[in-house]
Amino acid sequence: MVQGCDNGSPDHGTATASGADGKTSPRPSPTGRAMEEPRSPAAHPRPTAAAKPRAKPTAPPPGPLPRSPATKLAIPALSLQAPVVALPLDPAGHPGTPPIDKPKLVGWHGDGPTPGEAGTALAVGHRDTLTGPAVFLNISMLRAGNTVQVTRADRRTAVFTVDAVRTYQKTSFPDKEVYGERGRPELRLITCGGRFDKKAGYAANVVVFAHLTSVRQA
Repeated sequence: MVQGCDNGSPDHGTATASGADGKTSPRPSPTGRAMEEPRSPAAHPRPTAAAKPRAKPTAPPPGPLPRSPATKLAIPALSLQAPVVALPLDPAGHPGTPPIDKPKLVGWHGDGPTPGEAGTALAVGHRDTLTGPAVFLNISMLRAGNTVQVTRADRRTAVFTVDAVRTYQKTSFPDKEVYGERGRPELRLITCGGRFDKKAGYAANVVVFAHLTSVRQA
């Protein structure tokens, strides 16, 4: 828990009629021209089924990266770019939050995994402050498939794809579900949410779940 803070007509053959001399003569077809000979089946080839496009092979997910501190975080869907600094845990053992007088700063849990490293990395930001909106104001609008890009000190950019966005009451925050490891490099974005009380602050936390899907060299 963090404190603070969608056709042709049928062919009937050629009819005949007897003339006055007893000889037969062709009867004109209804169209005023000789009826055409029936075409062989080969003249009307059967349509063949269209070839189905082959599915493009998907690249396997990248393996864990070595440890390297985060320096910048970007969320293209929100047109967001922000500097990142390492923060210690608060006295209660929860991820700390950036200084209240730096609303555009993202805090990374410096004692835990770095973004892209094996395990679950945590990035925390304010929703708003007394002076106005803050860096993570709109992360609740993210949807599965959006990406979060974290630039690291080793000049690599770890790209995470959003899996889900959930809101939890602070009184029943599932620490293990949010902070626990899932066998791959993952990232959590955390901010305040829910009902706001002037005395108690926000009643909930918004959590974005994402996992590492690619790595770029800066």
